[in-house]
Amino acid sequence: MRTSTTIEASGGDWREIVDYVTEAEKLGLDVCWVAEAWGSEAPSPLGYLAAKTERMLLGSGIIQLGTRTPMAIARAAITLSQISEGRFLLGLGPSGPQVIEGLHGVPFARPLSRMRETVEIVRQAFSGEKVSYSGREFRIPLAGEAKPMRLSMRAEHDIPVYLATLSPKMLHLTGEIADGWLGTSFVPEGAKEAYFGHLDQGLAAAGRTRADLDICQGAEVAFADDEDALRAMVAGRKKELAFSLGGMGSATTNFYNNAYSRQGWAEVAADVRTRWQAGDREGAAGLVTDEMVLATTLIGTEDMVRERLRVWRAAGVDTVRFYPAGETLDVRLATLGRAIDLVRDVEDEAAR
Repeated sequence: MRTSTTIEASGGDWREIVDYVTEAEKLGLDVCWVAEAWGSEAPSPLGYLAAKTERMLLGSGIIQLGTRTPMAIARAAITLSQISEGRFLLGLGPSGPQVIEGLHGVPFARPLSRMRETVEIVRQAFSGEKVSYSGREFRIPLAGEAKPMRLSMRAEHDIPVYLATLSPKMLHLTGEIADGWLGTSFVPEGAKEAYFGHLDQGLAAAGRTRADLDICQGAEVAFADDEDALRAMVAGRKKELAFSLGGMGSATTNFYNNAYSRQGWAEVAADVRTRWQAGDREGAAGLVTDEMVLATTLIGTEDMVRERLRVWRAAGVDTVRFYPAGETLDVRLATLGRAIDLVRDVEDEAAR
């Protein structure tokens, strides 16, 4: 497995974030993803980090559909690939109606066709040829005096396209057209039904296999010295998970809630959302079980985390995305370093 992490430029002191990324590269981290939710955007910090790093890959995790035209996405991707000398990965995701409609004021409708068409247009732009496209969502050029144009630059390096998807149809599309999948809310024991079955159907439809798709999964990683410390950690994560189940998306559209439901927690997920939407945050968090927290994170003693990494690898994860816990930069880096070492241990075991 490769190792990666995710940062957000509005997630704290920018100088400290840069230090985190550059030190993570020294620890041997393979990939750094830069997120955009409803704070900072991804391309600007990626350009800055390209100048501060030398080896690690840098990816948008993710650029949100609907916030830019496909050609704007293509231009940003090519630019970042050029200035990083081929180290850029283009991660795209549909986001959700609350952010796309509530913040950006553009329709969230038909994200499936928007995703497919965006990827097709972006790859056409990468080729350096004139861009001409007629689809359900996009027409380039528009009717009138305009004629097809090509960008004044072309991609000099390969730019892999990763899709962050959770719903069955989006997962099928990911298997069909993407180079990688940016997943979340992942339980390896339930992944076949919730995720991999849909991904594999898409892969088969395109005549591809799992080897053609980088499976990149993320989770918080934290190390507990003993059982008492572990219980405190788990208790502290329940409100965060309740927010994902009840507060992400809208009252009727929550892809995280749906993903947990497909992995065996439909009743609990529904109850958490009901309480969260009613304003009972503490009550919602109280419904989250220890099992839900431990199954979807990499929290535990060192032996527990090592064993979960073995399970992730056996389930088919190619790249593990760490969100290291810690109140300070030094603590987060220490946690990240331990996690990277454990991945190396697991890989050495598998090679023997």
